[in-house]
Amino acid sequence: MIDLHTHSRASDGALTPSELIKAAKERGLSAIALTDHDTIDGLEEARAEAEQQHIRFIPGIEIEITYEPVTINGEFHLLGLGIREPGPGFREALADLSRRRESRNLQILERMREMGIEAGYEEIRALSGGGSVGRPHFASFLVKRGIVKDRGQAFARYLGKGRPLYIAKEGLEFTQALRIIREAGGISVLAHPGSLYIAWGKLPGVITDLVAQGLAGIEAWHPTAKVRFCKRLEDLGRSLGLYITAGSDFHGESRPDRKLGVSAGNRKIDDSFLDSIPPTAPW
Repeated sequence: MIDLHTHSRASDGALTPSELIKAAKERGLSAIALTDHDTIDGLEEARAEAEQQHIRFIPGIEIEITYEPVTINGEFHLLGLGIREPGPGFREALADLSRRRESRNLQILERMREMGIEAGYEEIRALSGGGSVGRPHFASFLVKRGIVKDRGQAFARYLGKGRPLYIAKEGLEFTQALRIIREAGGISVLAHPGSLYIAWGKLPGVITDLVAQGLAGIEAWHPTAKVRFCKRLEDLGRSLGLYITAGSDFHGESRPDRKLGVSAGNRKIDDSFLDSIPPTAPW
């Protein structure tokens, strides 16, 4: 059993990178990829712990992408798997994303104050556990203040698309993300394609266009999708010559329905999916 899509406290997960690896060991995983949102800050810690636990570690990332065909309700995330040598261009792109995220956070904070919800940014930052601050941490703040009962309600009432505290996040251009992933020795994988919110009748055409631009793989198996949809995605990916991956998109207690090593239909992720992953040592 393996997992090619997980998150740690370096972005919006509940566990530190080393805690994530220990949890993977307890679950019986033989390999795991850490793919935090727009950051590689947790990779060194995770790799060191994986060596201790004798688990194959795959350094990765999940990057927010700006892409015109994505519908207003959709989102485009690109996984980079097997990141070996993140050079200056890679790190500068992530620094740019971090600056954009910080600007967005401050705008959310200002909107909260306009609504009469007083908060200091350091109070929000403290809830991130030292990782990058994002909407989940604002949601935790609203729970802490008793304004909502849980994070799900925070998104439904305040932070989700179309809600008072929602501000769109700027991502990287697709071709730029492809380039920095490729230059770092990794492969680019379209994460949870259902999140594009594109009807199946149009989705193959969109993915075919992405492949023409350099997309290398597709995450056919994701816990939010139905098994039938995942099988169709896998068939489509194979017909286009793409690498096929599967992941749990594990975050920890904030999304307790997602279990390490398990994807759509509660199916365990077997190690055949490792065929997609390039060698990653040294990093």
